[in-house]
Amino acid sequence: MPHTPELLAPAGTLKAMRYAFAYGADAVYAGQPRYSLRVRENDFHKPEVMAAAIAEAHQLGKRFYLASNIAAHNSKVATYLNDLEPVVAMGPDALIMSDPGLIMLVRERWPELPVHLSVQANAVNWATVKFWQQLGLERIILSRELSIEEVEEIRRRCPDIGLEVFVHGALCIAYSGRCLLSGYFNHRDANQGACTNACRWQYDVTPATQTVEGNIEPLATPVHVISQHDKPDEPMAIEEDEHGTYIMNSKDLRAVQHVPRFVEMGLDSLKIEGRTKSHFYVARTVQTYRRAIDDAVAGRPFDLSLMDDLESLSNRGYTEGFYRRHPPGVYQNYEHGASRMERHQFVGEVLEEVDGWLRIEVKNRFALGDQLELMTPAGNSGFRLEELRDDRNQPAQLAPGDGHVVRIRRPAPGPMTFGLLLRYLPEHA
Repeated sequence: MPHTPELLAPAGTLKAMRYAFAYGADAVYAGQPRYSLRVRENDFHKPEVMAAAIAEAHQLGKRFYLASNIAAHNSKVATYLNDLEPVVAMGPDALIMSDPGLIMLVRERWPELPVHLSVQANAVNWATVKFWQQLGLERIILSRELSIEEVEEIRRRCPDIGLEVFVHGALCIAYSGRCLLSGYFNHRDANQGACTNACRWQYDVTPATQTVEGNIEPLATPVHVISQHDKPDEPMAIEEDEHGTYIMNSKDLRAVQHVPRFVEMGLDSLKIEGRTKSHFYVARTVQTYRRAIDDAVAGRPFDLSLMDDLESLSNRGYTEGFYRRHPPGVYQNYEHGASRMERHQFVGEVLEEVDGWLRIEVKNRFALGDQLELMTPAGNSGFRLEELRDDRNQPAQLAPGDGHVVRIRRPAPGPMTFGLLLRYLPEHA
């Protein structure tokens, strides 16, 4: 039987971690305050929450990795070891790091602590992998800019070190995150963990010209082109639709179709991006990639419906990234540049079961007659909503939206510790 790779999920919050494990993740990664590339406020800025999360993961037989992967300036080098010491005492299973100096300090202070090389270090060849292996690192997270054939060659030449690849999530318009847009536009350095995702914003295109005084003034013409300075005969149109333009925006990575190949080549970990995403995003991606991994290990053919399941997540359109230059037509999905959600909408979360009724914390509006899907770790059940009650147990026609609690009849048997409710959008109902 083929080696089963680890399924590694993002955990920006304790809740997201719990959903990741419930829906099939083997491990999660979370950020260390001040030294992670996601420094936005989240649960793990509280030491007691970090300690509880690591302990809870270990009680479940799961792994908890700590991202500590900034490119550190002198001020952060000075405080790094002292700040890291209490976190190391909590027992994370590995540190995810990119800065050679910080890696050196950690290897000197805690030589037995596993270190994984962050994607920020941009390992793109087998010689780089061997270099870091000689320094004692246990796993290399390969750069997103590699083709499948390049990943396979690295695996062949480096058979005795852990290799990890990203399979889902946002892509940077930079070499695996080494981007300056956020720092330029907003004075928040992405390489210090303060990225504002400037490449993913909507921009409004307005034609303009510069006057002799140096002022910028709008033009009436709707035509916009850009061209490389030394190639004036090769103009490129800047396209804008009703959503604006997303010219600096990459589509999101979706590589679930390549899971069988990754399993076959013996990769050690398949990683989902998204520490700032919701627990619904975590649950949905984990559930989908769990099925893909289990099918591949069991020798079952890839199920194309798994690609459709990921359409229920808000996305910028999907791409295979650099894995394959020319994907077959059945996999192509390049029609949209704006954020979208194709098949489902996340509308509620199960709070508890009371006498055969599920109490639902409403996230988005739904109503009697809607086609819904209950998503649980044990499996998903589609059904048409025929009965609905408010939280006082009175008949209702509508779940109005966020902030309300309603009740629906349980559509399927099984444990109900975790449950998420989705609504099929009208064109797919």
